[in-house]
Amino acid sequence: MPVSCHAILYSFRRCPYAIRARMAIRASGVPVELREIMLRNKPEQMLKLSVKGTVPVVQLTDGQVLDESLDIIFWALGKNDPMNLIAEPYISAGYALIRINDTQFKPCLDKYKYAVRFPEQTETQYRQQCEFYLTLLNDKLKLNRYLLAPRLSFADLAIFPFIRQFASVDKDWFDASGYQNLIQWLHFMAESDLFKGVMVKYPPWQGLEEVPLIFSKSW
Repeated sequence: MPVSCHAILYSFRRCPYAIRARMAIRASGVPVELREIMLRNKPEQMLKLSVKGTVPVVQLTDGQVLDESLDIIFWALGKNDPMNLIAEPYISAGYALIRINDTQFKPCLDKYKYAVRFPEQTETQYRQQCEFYLTLLNDKLKLNRYLLAPRLSFADLAIFPFIRQFASVDKDWFDASGYQNLIQWLHFMAESDLFKGVMVKYPPWQGLEEVPLIFSKSW
């Protein structure tokens, strides 16, 4: 019997916003049709749904469109949250951490990652501008294994892809830094089945709707 999809997800494998949306969808177990795109050749179907032209984009069966990763996270986990990732006591604290990530840390990260495009300062200076957030997270991880509690939450899913991106710019520096709690957390998240399961490589979607890719939790 064919699986009934709850939505269509337009995604790009390496995009951190798309990664966190896929992780939440996988954790929820909600089946969706995954359409992997190429950013340099975005499909017309996606651009008609969202003028932003960025991933992730979800089209629900009723026609509603979600083009913000946090909205997708809460849509998926709102339908099914077997891991209790959006437990009520942690929602406001999680939002606060994610807001800092998205509005303050991400712009610094972009300049650090693409320092050659921003010659006003050096790569080292841009990295130093990121460290306020690394310190904040590292201090929180002194208290718990995860960012908000002893167990995984939506905040871990939403923030992890960006710390992973930061660490990859200069892995030797990151591994030798004093952020040991953050390093350990990053390693655990990167080695999790939840993350590995959303990083499977799929060919770009070519409009072959008769052969949909069903994307959901499978462990």
